[in-house]
Order: sequence, then structure tokens, then C-alpha cells
Amino acid sequence: MTAQPEITQRDLRTRSKEIMDAVASGSSFTVTRGGHEIGALVPLRRRRRFVSRAEFKAMSRGAPGFDIESFRADQAAIVTDELNDPYER
Repeated sequence: MTAQPEITQRDLRTRSKEIMDAVASGSSFTVTRGGHEIGALVPLRRRRRFVSRAEFKAMSRGAPGFDIESFRADQAAIVTDELNDPYER
């Protein structure tokens, strides 16, 4: 049993505009052929470009602590003033 409505391959062919409009609006469908599931039509997840400060603060609430001095010491141990050409042998 699937959580999304089933449509046949024939339905997809004959009602493609209606079905694609529904997918664009957030609906998902399982496509069947001969009574067997063959695929799924799902909307693409849209990426958000902005997260408010309050939202970021709420998401970060459970993050582990951060010791800036330890971080800087780790960086200093790895980073040098030397320039290395990765293509030079």
C-alpha cells in the first residue's frame, strides 16, 4: 500500500497537464503499469535562500559547544605561510 495516489501509465499519458500541474502544486503520485508500481512522480524540493536569525538560533540551540581557542590552535597547527602549487611535481 502506498501513501500517495496511484495513476496508471495511460492516465499519465492522457491527463499529463493536469497531473503535472498537481505535482507542481506539491502532490505526489505512484505510476503503475499492468497493476505494478513502476515509478513515482514527486515535486522537486525547492531550496530556501534565506533563514531568519530567529530560525537559525532555534536550529542551533542543540548544537555542541564551540571552543574558539582550541579551533584556532588546530588551524595554526595545520596552516603554514608556504605556497604550494598542487600541479608542480
